[in-house]
Amino acid sequence: MANTTARSFLQVAATEEAAPPLRVVQIEGLVILKIIKHCQEFSPALVTGQLLGLDVGSVLEVTNCFPFPIREEDEEVEAEGANYQLEMMRCLREVNVDNNTVGWYQSTLFGSFQTVELIETFMNYQENIRRCVCIVYDPSRSNQGVLALKALKLSDSFMDLYKNNNFTGEKLREKNLSWVDIFEEIPIKVSNSALISAFMTELETDTPVRQCDYERLQLSTNPFLERNVEFLIECMDDLSMEQQKFQFYYRNLSRQQAQQQAWLQKRRTENMSRKAAGEEPLPEEDPSNPVFKPIPEPSRLDSFLITNQISNYCNQINGVAGQSFSRLYLMKALHDEK
Repeated sequence: MANTTARSFLQVAATEEAAPPLRVVQIEGLVILKIIKHCQEFSPALVTGQLLGLDVGSVLEVTNCFPFPIREEDEEVEAEGANYQLEMMRCLREVNVDNNTVGWYQSTLFGSFQTVELIETFMNYQENIRRCVCIVYDPSRSNQGVLALKALKLSDSFMDLYKNNNFTGEKLREKNLSWVDIFEEIPIKVSNSALISAFMTELETDTPVRQCDYERLQLSTNPFLERNVEFLIECMDDLSMEQQKFQFYYRNLSRQQAQQQAWLQKRRTENMSRKAAGEEPLPEEDPSNPVFKPIPEPSRLDSFLITNQISNYCNQINGVAGQSFSRLYLMKALHDEK
């Protein structure tokens, strides 16, 4: 009996180690409404909150959430924030609500969320939670008629490189890692209980929508496009500065290689003279010589994140421009009919 119990425990442990990859994030409708309400109330300020739920196989269920309070700069954010989280989770546990942390949510402005701070937060969560996600909500994008809600996680290959803090070109080529492989977007599935679904169905039949939503035909998208283009130009400037760092590094590297070749040629000529004189030759490499000191290669992490952000801005501009053209063609057709 003891052997059977031990064998069952080992099988369970092996099953946990070989957990299936995360395929979908299932969020309850009430949680989405809480996230939207919190982010919209404090917009354009950035806010965060905790996600609670269960990790079941390849599905991460998010069943509840609570916001983090906005602190002043002179307060001890880390200590008070940790105490607040523990107290909230204790209260939820007392009323028999899911209190397992599965990640966090945060708001963003015009999709500018791909930063080093986000990666560091992910790594801090990964120390205690093997699989966690970040729900990113963009109120500015949602005002354009799109629910800008994303579930993100770090890729395993990127986390390995980040732990070693090695983002050189050689390591990136070895891992076959590019700028698109930093974050993985997980599909979101909205889930409601049967009672809520039945209530919503009853509301649809009893109160049909009679008011026309004229805001959907609003042709002006200049403020959103203007801000996106401004952020895009800033990112292009940052990317240009990163490229200048690499150009400076490669110039120094080529200069050092030329100095090394000149020094080696001089040492070989000297060794030939010493050999002709019957003396022992000197070593061709001298570690104490600053010529042979390796030049550290700049990290490519910042350039990867900037490139990711540029791609995000371009996708947003493309999406909004496409919707604007559709509205313009629709209004033109209506005008021609008159």
